[in-house]
Amino acid sequence: MLVEKDKDIREILEKAETIAIVGCSPHWEKASHMVPAFLQEQGYRIVPVNPEYHEILGEKCYASLRDIPYHINIVDCFRPSREISGIAEDAIAIGADVLWTQLGIINHEAGKIASQAGLKVVMNRCPHVEIPRLFNMD
Repeated sequence: MLVEKDKDIREILEKAETIAIVGCSPHWEKASHMVPAFLQEQGYRIVPVNPEYHEILGEKCYASLRDIPYHINIVDCFRPSREISGIAEDAIAIGADVLWTQLGIINHEAGKIASQAGLKVVMNRCPHVEIPRLFNMD
């Protein structure tokens, strides 16, 4: 199901504990580093997914979602829209709860695939924007 209502996005963020960051970067100046760093500061466990690195932000980095040996609540995608269908299939395979795509990343086919498998889908949003907005952070 495509999630668009604030109350539903807030509920996802309240319930989540572990967030896989597909396309996580070790480069501090990139959003794919800043957002996971922010999520860590908010108390989430982040799981970097990037085949080029062994560790990012002090966390073991996995080559793919399917390599992660524990439950993932949210799969947060920092990859081009054309890659999201494959990521959705991996998110389904590992039993993730939510497929989340970052600002500017829209793939309706992937959203449909994930929704039909029972995942919630948040598309074209950033948790670094949504958390302060929905939880009234100054």
